[in-house]
Amino acid sequence: MAKLGHRCIAPGGTAGPRRTTPRGRSLPSVLLTSAVLVATTAFAADTLDPNALKRLVHQDCGSCHGLSLKGGLGPDLRSETLEHYDAEILTGVILDGIPDTAMPPWRPLISEEEAEWIARYLLEQEEQ
Repeated sequence: MAKLGHRCIAPGGTAGPRRTTPRGRSLPSVLLTSAVLVATTAFAADTLDPNALKRLVHQDCGSCHGLSLKGGLGPDLRSETLEHYDAEILTGVILDGIPDTAMPPWRPLISEEEAEWIARYLLEQEEQ
């Protein structure tokens, strides 16, 4: 079939509906990709690795907030200084960052479940 505009012309000259998405991907491939992403996200949510997340907090977050999380370029992240925040607020800050500051959004790198775990960890960590 030859493509003409948004319709396909069958060999007999009849027009049929175009079966691709606006960006030219076929609907089945878009659905398959979406299913894989949903399955991967669901699998990741079931397999949170607390040790890896603690390392992320102390190494990656610690690069700005201090390796002991007592503050540096970024503010103190110890539980006693965060006690007036709830986990939902901290999760949002972790995922979306703070505009016009050095706090970047982590949403492209971690899942919402991981950000929630980190927020709870920051609020519940013991004195270090």
